[in-house]
Amino acid sequence: MERNVSSSLPPVSPPLPHVQRWKRDVSAKSALDWLAAGWRDFTAYPGQSLAYGVLVFLVSDVVVFGLFRFGADYILLPALSGFMVVGPLLALGLYEKSRRLEAGERPTFNSMIFVRPASGGQVLFTGALLSLLMLTWLRAAVIIYALFFGVRPFPGFQNITQVLFTTEVGWMILIVGTFVGAIFAAFSFAISAFSLPMLLDEQVDAFTAMGSSVALVWNNLGAALAWGAIVLALMLVSLATGFLGLLILFPIVGHGAWHAYRAMSAPPVSVASAQDIGRSTV
Repeated sequence: MERNVSSSLPPVSPPLPHVQRWKRDVSAKSALDWLAAGWRDFTAYPGQSLAYGVLVFLVSDVVVFGLFRFGADYILLPALSGFMVVGPLLALGLYEKSRRLEAGERPTFNSMIFVRPASGGQVLFTGALLSLLMLTWLRAAVIIYALFFGVRPFPGFQNITQVLFTTEVGWMILIVGTFVGAIFAAFSFAISAFSLPMLLDEQVDAFTAMGSSVALVWNNLGAALAWGAIVLALMLVSLATGFLGLLILFPIVGHGAWHAYRAMSAPPVSVASAQDIGRSTV
């Protein structure tokens, strides 16, 4: 007796449709919403965010003092601009506070300091890459200085302003340095803007997170540029105040960066609803 082979096969189910996880073409105006959300998270348990800002302020002061103490003040300006490269890594604890507030949990300062990312050590790997990128930028800045000024010693900050703004060579080094620095800043922003919040929130590897961040920036270029401009403006204000602005502005930006990441996520679609959609297409 012939066996009915077809009766032993499981029923064929229609394939699940592709569910778009990330949003595209997010409005540039959304950047202001992220900033406002960052302020709301700051004002929720503000002592925690303020204490975090104090730590960032102290670390910044120690780094600047160390540069002068060990005679490396000639890289101060590139180091200040390089702060934008490692800034997203320093804000990891702020992402954690915003994540807990979003989940309806009570954040603690310990949880902000001793963060346990869902991706584990992948955050450290990403941090190492960002630090390497910053060191590369510092070396590039030294090379640019040597190309225009030769092997002359650094004239000191009391003279460098006059040299940069009153001489032709000074203007050239400003133009070239700004151009090269912008390339480093754009690349670091693209790979870190959304990757570090993602590594905190999900079990993904560093390269997947960085690649996703680049894709999100590219597909939401207007919103990403608007957010980058806001971050740059607030960090310049912090610099103009001798880092005192970091006490408040850095936590606000860090909280806002978490909301920027969350705003890029499309509303979740359950497996059951996706199956219903699939059946309706048959």
